[in-house]
Amino acid sequence: MARRRLTVLIGSVVLALVAGTLAWGVWLRDEGGDDLADRCQGTLAVEEARAFFGGGELKSRGHTGDWVGQESQWCSVWVKGDNTGSALRLQVRPRAAYRANGAGDEASATPIGPGWNGSFTDRHEPQAAVLIDCAPLAGKGLYVTAETTEPTEKLSAGQLLQVARLATETARNAAAHFSCEGKLGERPERIDRTDWAQRPIARAAGTCAGVVDVHEATRLTVTTVSEKPAGRALTEECSLLRDKLGLFRMTAYYGPSAEQEMYLDRRYPGTATDSYKRSVPCKGAIGTAYFKLVRTNATAPDGRYGPHGTSDPATLNHLLDSFTTASGDRHGCPAA
Repeated sequence: MARRRLTVLIGSVVLALVAGTLAWGVWLRDEGGDDLADRCQGTLAVEEARAFFGGGELKSRGHTGDWVGQESQWCSVWVKGDNTGSALRLQVRPRAAYRANGAGDEASATPIGPGWNGSFTDRHEPQAAVLIDCAPLAGKGLYVTAETTEPTEKLSAGQLLQVARLATETARNAAAHFSCEGKLGERPERIDRTDWAQRPIARAAGTCAGVVDVHEATRLTVTTVSEKPAGRALTEECSLLRDKLGLFRMTAYYGPSAEQEMYLDRRYPGTATDSYKRSVPCKGAIGTAYFKLVRTNATAPDGRYGPHGTSDPATLNHLLDSFTTASGDRHGCPAA
């Protein structure tokens, strides 16, 4: 299963590189002008960009181009005269340009909060993504991502926060520009850098909360969960373990993340075997949410490697139903 999943990841990277190459091929039309406020059709969160760099004169460049058949905006900001230092990068595109990237398809990301469907991750380089309802745009949504080229370990806590704010406040500006009707969240006051937490099943409080009750856990010999903080991240995951032995992994995908995962499962059907899946209709920009359960490949204490835990379809479907309901409710998917 790991080898098959690696194939999917390689395919995903290739797709991303191809898409990126195509995008760079058409993103050659500079918007012109030196005013930061002109960038990304006037949606760039200028104050957040300035706060990230701590003052100084900034330069920027913005382009309009095609991303998966949809017109998208791309911007970058850096300190004037510093061509080798860190830069901020921003994408603003319709929900229909569905390829997720960075924080949006990262299961280890945390919810960007407060009140946003969005994610933040500080793995390697900090990245943020938010998705809002926007009926005028293709796919009925607006998808905004922000990142910096500087490694996380070289940035202050304040700079990490500004990456998250760059995404949310640019999304706020873009929502006004495109006359979006979706409810917007608040300006983040902090970022959640909580790593994966392993805790007893009875103390599940994050993405595994409400998935398995104590009686069912006993029957399945599940003792431990591995989870991230619960919220409205665009991709989230819950793993069930017997002590340190992985048994089941459940993942929820929303918006562009769901479109990408469904595309990969169709494109590489062999990687989706031995898994259980749900497609759930949601309102607005999320569209169809996608949920998966896989039996985890792990090494048992006796040295045996492979999927462990029950393989009973009824039980596994029930587990996935519980996860779908718990996660979907947080994301405003009442059909879940």
